[in-house]
Amino acid sequence: MKKIIIITLCISLFSVTNTQSQFNLKRLKNKVIKKKSGKKENNAPQLSTLNFSNKGREWYISKNTGSGQLGTKERPAKDLGNIIHHLKPNDIIYVAEGIYMSKGKRGSDEINVPVKIYGGFDTSFTTRDPWDKHKTIFTGVNEYMKLTTPRLYIRTDQQREKNNQLSQGGEIIVDGIIFDNGPRNRYHHDKNLAIRRQASPKSGQNPSPESGGIVIVGSKFTNISVQNCVVMNTAPTEGAISVRLFKGGKALIQNNFCINNTGYGIQARTGYMGSDEALVPRFLIKHNTILFTWKHDAVASYGGSALALDKDLVVVAENNVFGFAHMGGIYSKGTTLTLNNNLFTGNSKYDYKEINSEMRVDDILDESEKLNQYSEGNESVLIKIPVDQRWAKIYANRVEISRAEVDAAVSVSNSGANQLRSMLGLNVQGNSVKMDAEIFLPLITIEEALPAGLMPWNGKGCSIPKSN
Repeated sequence: MKKIIIITLCISLFSVTNTQSQFNLKRLKNKVIKKKSGKKENNAPQLSTLNFSNKGREWYISKNTGSGQLGTKERPAKDLGNIIHHLKPNDIIYVAEGIYMSKGKRGSDEINVPVKIYGGFDTSFTTRDPWDKHKTIFTGVNEYMKLTTPRLYIRTDQQREKNNQLSQGGEIIVDGIIFDNGPRNRYHHDKNLAIRRQASPKSGQNPSPESGGIVIVGSKFTNISVQNCVVMNTAPTEGAISVRLFKGGKALIQNNFCINNTGYGIQARTGYMGSDEALVPRFLIKHNTILFTWKHDAVASYGGSALALDKDLVVVAENNVFGFAHMGGIYSKGTTLTLNNNLFTGNSKYDYKEINSEMRVDDILDESEKLNQYSEGNESVLIKIPVDQRWAKIYANRVEISRAEVDAAVSVSNSGANQLRSMLGLNVQGNSVKMDAEIFLPLITIEEALPAGLMPWNGKGCSIPKSN
C-alpha cells in the first residue's frame, strides 16, 4: 500500500477514504432548464441586454472520441479550443474525461461570451465523476512561444450590442474541471523542484505562465459560478481562481480545491466604483479548501495568501479551509466581510490581514474594523493533510528566503567602477546575491494532490463532488 505522509505544523501519518460520485446529465440539464424557465435562484441572471439574452445551444467535447467541429452528442468536438470561435452567449458545454491542451496545444482558452462549462463526464455523457473516474484535465505543454495566458479566461465585459452599448447580464459557470499548470511550467534544470519565470529560447522553453487557472471578468449584472474545480501548480501574481465583478454582479465560489499555487488561491475582485450599496458586487465563497499558497517568488513580499479580497465588495466566506499559506489566510483590502465557520491553520504570518493590520483568528472580532460582528465559528486548529510522501518530503525540506536576508547579504566592493560612480555622485553597486530558492512551487501531481481535497474537516473545506 502506497505510503501517505501528512503535513500539519509537523508531519505525521493519515489515511483518507476515497468515495465516488456520479452525476446524471439529464438531472444537470433539468437544473439548467429550470433556470431558463424563470424560476428564481440565487444565481439567476438579471438585466440582460439583447446580445446576452441569446437562447444558446449545447456543445459536447470529448478528447477520446471527438473529431470535427459539429460538437453534438453523437459527434463531439475534440477540444474546447477547436470550437471557441463558434460559441454564442448562453451556450452550454459538456466536456468528457481526458487531458485537454487547447487548440494546437497552446495551453490557453479565451472565451468572450457568457457560457456554462461542465466537466467530468464519461465518453457517453451519461455519468459524471469529475474528481475520480472521469477527470477532465485542462493543461498544456512548455514549449517556446506557446501561450502563457490563463488556462481558462472568460471575459465578457467588452462585448457590445448593435447600438454599441456594452452588453450586460448573462451567466457564467465553470464546474467540474481540473486545471493543472504543471506541464506548462518551466522548472530549474528540469527537476520539477523550482519554477523559473523567464524563457529559455536556447532550450526551447517558455517561462512558467504568470497567470491563473480560472480567470473570469464579467459584465455588469453578470452572475458567475465556479464550483467543483481543482486548480494546482499555477504561478500567477493574481488568483489561481480569479473572479472580477462589475455593477450588480454576483458570484458563487464553492467546493473548489486550490493547492500549490503562487499569488492567491482565490481572488475576489471588483470593477465597481459607485456608492450604491444595492449595486456593490457580492461574493459567496464557501466550502473551498486552499492549501500551500506561495509568495510570487522566493524573496517577494506580496502574494502568498489563500484568499484575497478587493475593497468595494460584499463578501460572505463560510466553511472554508485556509491553510499553509506563505503569508496568510485572508488578505482583505477593506471589504465588507462576514466570516462564519472557517478553519485557519499553518499560515506563516497571519490568519487575517485587513489593509495593513495583521491578526490571528482569535483576535479578528476584537481588532477588525470591517468584519461583520455577527461572524462566528472561525477557528485555528492543527489538521492532518494527506499528500504523497514524495512531495511532502520536498516541501518539508524547502528553505525560505526573505527580502531582508537578501538585502543584508549585499556588500559593496571597492571596484574601479564603484570608485568612478562615487566620484560622479552616483549610487554604488552591490554584489549579486542568489535570490532563487532551490525548492519553489515544486510540481505536485494530480494523484498526489487530490487525497487532500476529497473530504472536509468537521464540515469545513471541499469534498468530492456528489450528486444532489
